[in-house]
Amino acid sequence: MRVYVEDGKLRPFSAVIETPRSPNTVAIRNVGQMELPFAAELVADQDNIDQPTPDCLSSSSPIQGGALRTYPFDPSVDSVQVFLQTDGRPLNARIELIQGPNNNKQVIELYTEDGLDRPFFCILGTPGAGNVVRIVNTAPIEFPLAASVVPEFINEGMSYGGIEPSNDVVIGGTGFGW
Repeated sequence: MRVYVEDGKLRPFSAVIETPRSPNTVAIRNVGQMELPFAAELVADQDNIDQPTPDCLSSSSPIQGGALRTYPFDPSVDSVQVFLQTDGRPLNARIELIQGPNNNKQVIELYTEDGLDRPFFCILGTPGAGNVVRIVNTAPIEFPLAASVVPEFINEGMSYGGIEPSNDVVIGGTGFGW
């Protein structure tokens, strides 16, 4: 796995990595510039890990090799669940969190030799408006994957400076009806 995060404070990266049939080793390396350090934590805890919700597991859809699928989200969605797996074939994908036109906020390049034994699950923070998750199956056409991207936390009380948002169409102005 190779991960790029534009702002690790605003959008920290967290993933669940399956490690069947021990022993397993996980290495974390910062390949960025020396001026850009990061803090990392690895927890081997089977009881308190984040897991995909039943809604996430039931909403998966196939993405053929070489294809991509986009998942746009409403501004009220603060985080999304991403779950990728295969039927036992290799899993080779790129997950991109985009805000605005082709403005990558997070990019995860992922490879595992068995996407059934070692599926991928993470929760991506999606603060602000215009968030789109793009899943690209970078494998050949013979290796489809199943992807599920669903809201994890929806901010029901989302407001703008104490002013509740309106669904009314506004042409020009601030959008607050002034």
